[in-house]
Amino acid sequence: MEIFGLGLVALCMFIGSLVGRLFGTAIGISGDVGGVGFSMLLLILITSYMEGKKISFHTNTEKGILLLSALYIPVVVAMSSIQNVVAAFEGGLVAFTAGGVATLGGLLLVPVITKLTVKSANPNESTIKKA
Repeated sequence: MEIFGLGLVALCMFIGSLVGRLFGTAIGISGDVGGVGFSMLLLILITSYMEGKKISFHTNTEKGILLLSALYIPVVVAMSSIQNVVAAFEGGLVAFTAGGVATLGGLLLVPVITKLTVKSANPNESTIKKA
């Protein structure tokens, strides 16, 4: 059932958050450092392990995992929105410039990546154009 997929993701999130908090404490930061990343890595390791052992998730369990994977980016955006933007601006022009350059670089790479990955919308249509 979908609840098993959600439960697996929740367990990975709990463990990842714990690891992130422990990592943050170890480096002297009073917060979660990379908890969401650790949880996603744990989920990937679990699914890869199960695929290696030829064990598959039930279809409804996969649907539960896919539901949360579709929500992953909005969750990360929401989490990053609580970061202290004022402190980042007070950090100096270098931090602001680095963020701007990275953003513009990402925007400029979208057309390049799109050209590399575009596939035909019609699977029956040949990708080779006839003259």
